[in-house]
Amino acid sequence: MTPDAPTPRRPTYAARAERFHPSGVRSVFDIAMQPGMISLAGGSPDLAALPRDVVAGLAVGVLRDREVDALQYQPAQGLAGTIEAIREVMRAEGVEAGPERIQVTAGSQMGLQAITTLLADPGDTVLAEAPTYVGALSIFGGLEAEVAQVDIDEDGMIPAALEETIARVRASGSRIPFLYTVPTFGNPSGATLGEERRDAVVEICRREGILIVEDNPYGMLAFDDAGDTRSARTTLYARDPENVVYLGSFSKIFSPGVRVGWVAAPVELRARVQLVVEAMTIHASVPGQLLAERFVTQTDWRAHVRRSTAVYRDRRDALMAALERHMPAGTTWTHPRGGFFTVVTLPDGTPSDGLLDAAIAARVVYVPGSAFMADGSREDTVRLAFSFEPEERLAEGARRLAEAVRSLSP
Repeated sequence: MTPDAPTPRRPTYAARAERFHPSGVRSVFDIAMQPGMISLAGGSPDLAALPRDVVAGLAVGVLRDREVDALQYQPAQGLAGTIEAIREVMRAEGVEAGPERIQVTAGSQMGLQAITTLLADPGDTVLAEAPTYVGALSIFGGLEAEVAQVDIDEDGMIPAALEETIARVRASGSRIPFLYTVPTFGNPSGATLGEERRDAVVEICRREGILIVEDNPYGMLAFDDAGDTRSARTTLYARDPENVVYLGSFSKIFSPGVRVGWVAAPVELRARVQLVVEAMTIHASVPGQLLAERFVTQTDWRAHVRRSTAVYRDRRDALMAALERHMPAGTTWTHPRGGFFTVVTLPDGTPSDGLLDAAIAARVVYVPGSAFMADGSREDTVRLAFSFEPEERLAEGARRLAEAVRSLSP
């Protein structure tokens, strides 16, 4: 007689487990992979521009030259050569940071998680743009922090709105551990913080004793720099390195798959970030670090960034033209000067319920704008990514999206 199989035991989850929600981007990832689907959803770089034979040679060289050293435990701060390569990338953006300020991470997402772990207690309120990066919202929520979002426009965060938000949060009795911002070619908005506003935001946060966490994955992808790899705007970190933490990444200028990013921070904070990295992963991938290092030191990486940026600029132009041609009257959208994204605001009265289903039925997928708001608002907006699909598919995707919007219009 076969004994009854034991009843599976359901884990007893921590209360914070309920604060982790599916990512608005990841939730449509499988849909985006369906045959015939045009994806305006994920902000993936187009790796077709990579010199793949060269990269393959770099990968072989990593294992040939470093032998087992490339597969062994290494210092938690990061490899010295990788840190020097990171410093070169930052110098290309006009930023100087000593090696003692650099912590290598498994992507900038890990850096943000480490910073939030160190600085935000449960119930604290992190400030961020409205809208903001969905991955940041996942981190803040998962670590039991609240989020207060600050209004932006085409020129980025509005300083007066930042001051008002600070006053409102403090009046509620909540502590503000830091301001999180993507000031250059933001995700999802595509907006770029203007120079005068950058000065104002840095000054407000310095005066109010609030640390700034500047996430800058897109800064080199500037469409109006005439081939220069520098950011279109001076970083906040360069303005105040003692009160700004900088998050950088190789994901958009090289490869997201290598999972190598970094934190640049005041020395004492950087050392504490290292302790969190050690607790989370011990250190970032050694082969990934070596590959990123060699990409910077053994290739014309700036030329690669220029080529990639030219591709993204042409794709932005194709999407903007298609939106102008196909979207119904009353539709508006941001006009990014770099990066991967635009946010489209639908005409008044367009029902948001059912739009994603209608778009998928038309064989196009996007990310709803509500995914980038902590309170789930902005249901009348959608984020479109133009980085991955070629120009003719972007144009067709815009046409299909317009068809879906019209199918629901009263």
